[in-house]
Amino acid sequence: MAAADLTQALQRAREIEITVTGRRSGRAISNPVWFVEERDTLYLLPVRGSDTQWYRNVLKNPAIRVAADGAELSTDATPVTDPARVMEVEQKFRAKYGDADVERYYPKRDVAVEIPVA
Repeated sequence: MAAADLTQALQRAREIEITVTGRRSGRAISNPVWFVEERDTLYLLPVRGSDTQWYRNVLKNPAIRVAADGAELSTDATPVTDPARVMEVEQKFRAKYGDADVERYYPKRDVAVEIPVA
């Protein structure tokens, strides 16, 4: 499916499903995650920061599949470790999901992930 189909699906979605490759098992592993879309880029904030298993898998193999409402796209994810950029992503999450939910569900906010959708 084309990136345009995914972009339309993202407008209707509150969460997406990502699929990464297990760094030890080599198996496809899927997880539902919250996201923010801005200018043809998806931003993800791993729930347990750099300790999140899917994030650690992305470090070893950046290939990722993003799915929303029947549309999907395979591409590469880019880890974000610069504290200022991570804070920018955190602020985007706070704007979309609210301060209370970000505080509740994201106790460690030391990394983020960027995914191109264009």
